[in-house]
Amino acid sequence: MGKVWNVAVVGCGIGRSHIAEGYAKNNDKFRVFALCDLDQSRLTAVGDEFQIAHRTTSFSDLLQMDDVEIVDLCTPPTLHLDQCLQALAAGKHVICEKPVAGSLADVDALIAAEARAKTRLMPIFQYRYGNGVQKAKYLIDAGIAGKPYLAIVETAWRRTPAYYDRPWRGRWATELGGVLLTQAIHAHDLLTWLLGPVSSVFARTATRVNPIEVEDCAAATLVMESGAIASLAATLGAQTEVSRLKLCFENLTFESSPEPYAPGNDPWHIVPSSPQTEERIADLLKDWSFVPSRFEGLMADYHAALESGRELPVTLADARRSIELATALYHSAKSGDAVRLPVTPTHQNYHGWLPGTGG
Repeated sequence: MGKVWNVAVVGCGIGRSHIAEGYAKNNDKFRVFALCDLDQSRLTAVGDEFQIAHRTTSFSDLLQMDDVEIVDLCTPPTLHLDQCLQALAAGKHVICEKPVAGSLADVDALIAAEARAKTRLMPIFQYRYGNGVQKAKYLIDAGIAGKPYLAIVETAWRRTPAYYDRPWRGRWATELGGVLLTQAIHAHDLLTWLLGPVSSVFARTATRVNPIEVEDCAAATLVMESGAIASLAATLGAQTEVSRLKLCFENLTFESSPEPYAPGNDPWHIVPSSPQTEERIADLLKDWSFVPSRFEGLMADYHAALESGRELPVTLADARRSIELATALYHSAKSGDAVRLPVTPTHQNYHGWLPGTGG
């Protein structure tokens, strides 16, 4: 079974989902030892719901708790960099919600800090977990899919004015971005996780759904390093919410579940090019073990990595790839030009894409 690790969850909004889906379903692996939130009523409600005795509104006090081994950050994006650095310096393992930082420069600072620390940092990309997407990843990595041709990625969600009641949402200075950074980042991570690195980006963004600063509609065309082409579309004005990926390879076509917040779940339609390919799939999957969805699957895999010392299921290199894509998307939308990757330290948006930064 291994060790039961003590976790402190900071931020009881999405943090509640981490507890309910991740830690409660892996209670032989983790114990939520402490909670931290500035909202006393929310702190009380979540603490009472999950019977968590240690509660504080002070992040610095939390870091002084010797029993806390893992700090799980579910706070607004602009707090992530500083809180990650503080937690690593305090000798805690760190889990951090997306986006882990607001620029490539900040991600590189985190990579350097993790390299100096005795502990490790895992960014959150829970949409990688679910039985359907895990089977797809396994088949692609096994080489059976063949050459990638085309990908279509849709994030069609709905956000009403009530969603933006929190003062940090919808603002460049505090949320750092809109649909590309806060919602579609999950599906875009799945794209690069399955198809590999991006070579170039051309994007357009608009704010059409709500009276906010950041974008709530976007479309982009990507060329992958493999030569495959990808089309991205994202909106927060859909009446029916879906997240959907269609990936066309030489020997297989994959189409995800349309479930908006768990596209990794079954069913994933896997269509082979021939009976021979179908037989190879059956042979590869004959001993397949079911992979749980979202935080349940991610935290189980995280525990195994902590116990074994192997690479974390999501790494800062993954987060960097995600932030690099966001940097390119925002720069392309602003400049009207295609942007080639990689985005190097000499790029005008290496230190961020917010209005008034870069060129």
